Amino acid sequence: MKLTSFINPKGEKRAGWVENNLIYDLSESSNGVLPDNVLDFIKHQERYFPIWQQLKGDRAGGYDLEQVTLTAPLPNPPSVRDFIAFEEHMVNAGKRVGLPVAPEWYEIPVFYFTNHMAIRGPNEEIERPPHCKWLDFELEIACVIGKEGKNIKVDEAEDYIFGYTVLNDWSARDLQAKEMKVGLGPAKGKDFANSIGPYLVTKDELEPYRVGNRYDLTMSAKVNGKILSEGNSKRIYYTFGQMIERASQGVTLYPGDIIGSGTVGKGCLLELGPDVHRWLEPGDTVELEIEGIGKLANRII
Repeated sequence: MKLTSFINPKGEKRAGWVENNLIYDLSESSNGVLPDNVLDFIKHQERYFPIWQQLKGDRAGGYDLEQVTLTAPLPNPPSVRDFIAFEEHMVNAGKRVGLPVAPEWYEIPVFYFTNHMAIRGPNEEIERPPHCKWLDFELEIACVIGKEGKNIKVDEAEDYIFGYTVLNDWSARDLQAKEMKVGLGPAKGKDFANSIGPYLVTKDELEPYRVGNRYDLTMSAKVNGKILSEGNSKRIYYTFGQMIERASQGVTLYPGDIIGSGTVGKGCLLELGPDVHRWLEPGDTVELEIEGIGKLANRII
């Protein structure tokens, strides 16, 4: 199932699923039985999934993609935790800023909380933050939690994952570099925007790509139509199961919570360096694509 949120031709915010390049409104297709937003669908998935399964064989209507405006598939997550789970990113970024990888990184998966109220969707414009000159993208895959849980073990974590989406963790590197010297982690360098989309793909859709406890998914980044980065999600050092175990230690995770992987190796300008591409400027368009999930594009203003 590919879930999405969208604005229909009447200007109404709706939730739906994508099938054969058509978007079907969850609520309209079910005569109001299914919700009009993705978060409620996730919260009550055990009741709603069987109803949706019946609709698949008896649906009517459907919008062409050109008729609607896609928005963030989950515009209102309760929280967003972003990890640093790719070793290649840690090594490359460390070399750029002259720092070795901390030994503690190999002991525990580490994350920070980002602004869950600054979620942006596909084709939405991203405003460069005030005083920022070093604007960067970050190519990530993210999972969405499907049910409430606390102290979740690695071997149980799969049951708590609803699905996956593309995540762009936008970064103001100059702001980030200054504030992180204080030791509290990124804040103003990260809180202005996080893009997700274009779809929230349920985990069963990605089973053909499974390799053990990882997925073999090609990940790529383009700026103004030029490929700058290619990676693969299977190269992740910490699995989503390990990330979920860490995040839920002594804390309750809730349906709709987003868990970001952190940047895939060479998945940002900080790693690539100025010889590959300058920092982002207004007018640039960034396209992040993950096999099996979709393409997320945003333009800088």
